[in-house]
Amino acid sequence: MVSVKDKIVLITGASSGIGASCAHFFAEAGAKLILAARRFDRLEQLGAQLEEKFGTSTHLLALDVRDRVSVASTLSDLPDSWAAIDILVNNAGLSRGLNKLHEGNIDDWEEMIDANVKGLLYVTRAIVPGMVDRACGHVINIGSIAGRAAYPGGNVYCASKAAVRAISDGLKQDLIGTPVRVTEVEPGLVETEFSIVRFHGDRDRATTVYQDLTPLTPDDIADVVLYCATRPPHVNISEVLVVPVDQANATLVHRHR
Repeated sequence: MVSVKDKIVLITGASSGIGASCAHFFAEAGAKLILAARRFDRLEQLGAQLEEKFGTSTHLLALDVRDRVSVASTLSDLPDSWAAIDILVNNAGLSRGLNKLHEGNIDDWEEMIDANVKGLLYVTRAIVPGMVDRACGHVINIGSIAGRAAYPGGNVYCASKAAVRAISDGLKQDLIGTPVRVTEVEPGLVETEFSIVRFHGDRDRATTVYQDLTPLTPDDIADVVLYCATRPPHVNISEVLVVPVDQANATLVHRHR
């Protein structure tokens, strides 16, 4: 096991869900955290919690990963004491809608592709060169079981997460010969704000996604992320699929009725 104490960890989409849980797990392990998200007020609350509970040093960034110029300028202008990022957790992403492709909302498509694919690329492009130069680093991409096979209505979201899987694989190949590690963690059903966002704030509809089954929690995924980050330097966990016991694949779940 490798300690992450005093290592600098950048987490995107850190204001809630899996990102916020990752922040707690890395903070408890002694890491220094760069927390990035659009909702800066939530980041401020999270940073205060982590400082009070664990004495964690945090650097907060109001950042929309979809904004190419903002990502480049923000991440190239980090203070010297925060610039040498050891671990990048590409967590920012979302799903919008559950429509058939020929009935889909193109604005929803743009939002998913911009966040899930292009945003991940922008952040990775900004951070990985420094990891290569320092001969040290780990990129952990949060994918999805949806990236393994499409499901009805999931068309563009599934495509975006399939892209994350391909990008992770390609990045690992590109980094062969360096000590920089690449991991993709693919959650199944996790109860977060994910479904609320997908259904544009319809909480009643979102609740039905997890009804009569026991989903994963954000902490379950954060635990896996930290595990991957703390393996010995010669070990790279390339891919982890994590599902609740009540889920077999993207469409087959058991509901206790």
